[in-house]
Amino acid sequence: MKTKTFDDRFDDGDDISEALDLTQARRPGEEIRRVNVDFPAWMVGALDREARRLGVTRQSVIKVWIAEKCKDVA
Repeated sequence: MKTKTFDDRFDDGDDISEALDLTQARRPGEEIRRVNVDFPAWMVGALDREARRLGVTRQSVIKVWIAEKCKDVA
């Protein structure tokens, strides 16, 4: 598809998703970065209990709790 056609279809509100290769699409600021954090044993135990209660992984609990706190300060 030519650029002009693509732009015109976009401007007209047409669905242009079939013209895009979304397999390589990324959200800015959403790149994954690994961090290591040391927790005391009692905290790991509490995280594990909550993870079992929710039926998710410890990492999921940590991510959700940190994300909630980050929204509060953003």
